[in-house]
Amino acid sequence: MDFSSAKSSLIRFRASANSFLSQYEPVILLLAPLLTLLVARVLQSFLDAVREKGFKQTFVAFFMSSIKLVPGVNKYIEAEKQKVVDKMQSGVKSKREGWWTELPRAGLGVGVIEKLKEEKGKDVVWQGKCSGTVYIGGSEAEGHFSLINEACSMFAHTNPLHLDIFQSVARFEAEVIAMTAALLGNKEKASGGQVCGNMTSGGTESILLAVKSSRDYMRNKRGITRPEMIIPVSAHSAYDKAAQYFNIKLWRVPVDKEFRADVKAIKKYINRNTVLIVGSAPGFPHGIIDPIQELGELALSHGTCLHVDLCLGGFVLPFAKKLGYPIPPFDFSVQGVTSISVDVHKYGLAPKGTSVVLYRNREIRKHQFVAVTEWSGGLYVSPTVAGSRPGGLIAGAWAALMSLGQEGYLENTKAIMEVSESIQKGIKEIPELFIIGRPDMTIVAFGSDVVDIFEVNDIMSSKGWHLNPLQRPNSIHICVTLQHVAVVDVFLRDLRESVETVKQNPGPANGSLAPIYGAAGRMPDRGMVNELLVNYMDSTC
Repeated sequence: MDFSSAKSSLIRFRASANSFLSQYEPVILLLAPLLTLLVARVLQSFLDAVREKGFKQTFVAFFMSSIKLVPGVNKYIEAEKQKVVDKMQSGVKSKREGWWTELPRAGLGVGVIEKLKEEKGKDVVWQGKCSGTVYIGGSEAEGHFSLINEACSMFAHTNPLHLDIFQSVARFEAEVIAMTAALLGNKEKASGGQVCGNMTSGGTESILLAVKSSRDYMRNKRGITRPEMIIPVSAHSAYDKAAQYFNIKLWRVPVDKEFRADVKAIKKYINRNTVLIVGSAPGFPHGIIDPIQELGELALSHGTCLHVDLCLGGFVLPFAKKLGYPIPPFDFSVQGVTSISVDVHKYGLAPKGTSVVLYRNREIRKHQFVAVTEWSGGLYVSPTVAGSRPGGLIAGAWAALMSLGQEGYLENTKAIMEVSESIQKGIKEIPELFIIGRPDMTIVAFGSDVVDIFEVNDIMSSKGWHLNPLQRPNSIHICVTLQHVAVVDVFLRDLRESVETVKQNPGPANGSLAPIYGAAGRMPDRGMVNELLVNYMDSTC
């Protein structure tokens, strides 16, 4: 076809198109493409929501948003939500009466110490009765408690932000990091021997920094500007917080039948925007170690980062392995692991507010730092979320590690692992209960197909126990600490009695939280559950 023929065809097409469109109003011709674009965008958003949350949850959210537009419906829903929030608070508001709301006119002086003792005496009795919470054994007034309290007090005024002044604290931090890294594979050839890190305020900050560093590292390495990360549903909620803080798309993937991260399922979600995949050793809900070796191979093959959450296991698994327990690979000896978070204030028996984030090398870690060159206050660089940090806590962590040593941690690990095994054995002897998966460490989760497990939890609470309610499946767990070594028989006795009480008298006790936990687990509109939690927090703190 020559040029003149093509030109004639175009002229005929234009005439035909103009003739066809002439029957429509100009404003319709103007709005039609805009409306088409709008519909396409809405459809795309709907499909994205379906892929992320599933059709059922997306449909429920759309339905609830629509029904709230009906006059009076939204007001009714808000009123019912407030009733649930008031129930969850269980008298918190009344306890706030008489709290100070402004500075006293005259200071209390040293008398404030007596005031502190008075308020401390009103706290709930926690010794031996809490899941996790307090990991040090014995009494607050003696032993390891006394030691770390003295260490913290000695350095309470220090701040590692001022490295030139508080050189002792800088050394303590470096040595805590080095000792922790050595426990987690830095001495192994496969690690590269370049593991580095920083101390943080807790597991959440350690995870936040690892996610932020992975995001920025992958942006620098592969130019990823729309980052995504993939985690098992059992992974800690700190990853959700990181996703919101750092604008990362989060994919939550179901676990396998053994409640471990499903490597094949995670692989399906990996794409060119993936900056991080995650494993736990063990996971908080069920105490089960994810297949870190397989996750490492997956991360390597796709060139993405892999973070291992060792906040619970960091100061147990290395010693449990030495004691002969069948512990699968979990640390930097696994190729593909790029970062690890480990809490020193849990099984490391350090003061609360101490954790460590580790990286395979400095090339990754440097993306954690924030440097400011244009501030009128001078040049500024900071390694963690906090600028000023409490040197007393760092000194307390160093004191904990140095005072216990390898032998101390081996002894502690032996004790809590044996208690965990005793609890598992005892639960298996209660026919109404079953254990969730096969716990690898010191967390034992259990549920029931016979009685309402949340009602059992309420009865245990009335006996002074503070356990953790879980969902999907509905269950509760106990995180074993040194506090439980002397009371394991009491725990099992109270658990048997609680199960029997619920079995004989099913139905929630007056004022119990079992109906709320049960309803929250079954409620299809997760957005409403989210709103309940936010309203509760807003009215509590």
